[in-house]
Amino acid sequence: MMAEKSAGFILISDDFDTSHYSVLLLHYRSGHWDFPKGNIESNESEIQTATRELREETDITKFRLIPNFRYTLGYKYTKKSKLISKQVILFLASTKVKKVKISNEHIGYKWTGSNSSVDQLTYSNAKNALLYAINFLYELPSNINY
Repeated sequence: MMAEKSAGFILISDDFDTSHYSVLLLHYRSGHWDFPKGNIESNESEIQTATRELREETDITKFRLIPNFRYTLGYKYTKKSKLISKQVILFLASTKVKKVKISNEHIGYKWTGSNSSVDQLTYSNAKNALLYAINFLYELPSNINY
């Protein structure tokens, strides 16, 4: 079985509080909704990949990494009759940027409330990642300076 590793961001609006904030979701050409992410290249760290993919897929370059959040999910899929084991590392970040310029990999995007985002996401492992992030944000001290 072949293995792939990707990295990306759960990106939230910088004006968030624990009761309301927006999450960026991308609508992929294959029809699913997910976070900005992509395959790690041989010379990159996980965070470098997540940053590059965010820039390539959304044109967003200004964001703040929220420390101490790292979520790993895994799944298997078939590509050209070969079974692939995929691992995805997700980081959490916030941005003031609202304007998104999507890449040709996508057909749309939306900033949506956290509860709506969970419903909008296509795959259960992405929904679980977002629920984990929501809980993580809820537990942050109100005076945190990330």
